[in-house]
Amino acid sequence: MNDPWIQTLLVLLILTDLVMLGSSRVGKCIRVIAAQGVLLAALILALNINSLNGHVLLLAFASLFVKTFLFPWILVRAIRRADVDQAVDPLIGFGPSLLIGALLMPLSLWLGTRLPLPDALASSLIVPVALYTMLIGLFLLVSRKKAITQVLSYLLLENGITIFGVALLVKVPLLVELGTLLDLLGAVFVMGIALFNINQTFEHIDSSKLSFLKE
Repeated sequence: MNDPWIQTLLVLLILTDLVMLGSSRVGKCIRVIAAQGVLLAALILALNINSLNGHVLLLAFASLFVKTFLFPWILVRAIRRADVDQAVDPLIGFGPSLLIGALLMPLSLWLGTRLPLPDALASSLIVPVALYTMLIGLFLLVSRKKAITQVLSYLLLENGITIFGVALLVKVPLLVELGTLLDLLGAVFVMGIALFNINQTFEHIDSSKLSFLKE
């Protein structure tokens, strides 16, 4: 778990989380999610380099294809069809968001030391990075107004869960991994359709304005 390549990939994942916090354009956020898909695929291979098999290779390819190509394509297509404004328009400004992101890192490191983990995981950054990515995803989920940015926040949250899962890949059945990917794929399809329909009906996708709807 202390391989320099693994540590480099984990640091890059942290940097992409920070880029998400400071991104003011939806298109850039989608590219960051796509970049994380590449990093996750590389992390799967790096963590299991000494035990490569069909399961590992298939999961790495699935992560690369679904997270780097398929999901971004679906979201870009939904944006174009719904004619979405590219501005992120956050509830919490980008400066305070980056400050909160900086504060979440020591919290993630502390939480990583409090969890009962195998020795290999306890001595690495993978659990703190996974927790950090999940916390950033949760923060973005509640601090961004537009439906499309909340979809991206959900995907970031799922990436954090994936980071934690790939560390124990050899112990996880293939069926469970593929089932997770299929569930997420279905969720993105539903969210893309909902995004399009919301925009068609209400002429905007600002989720905060939906609270004004009355029976």
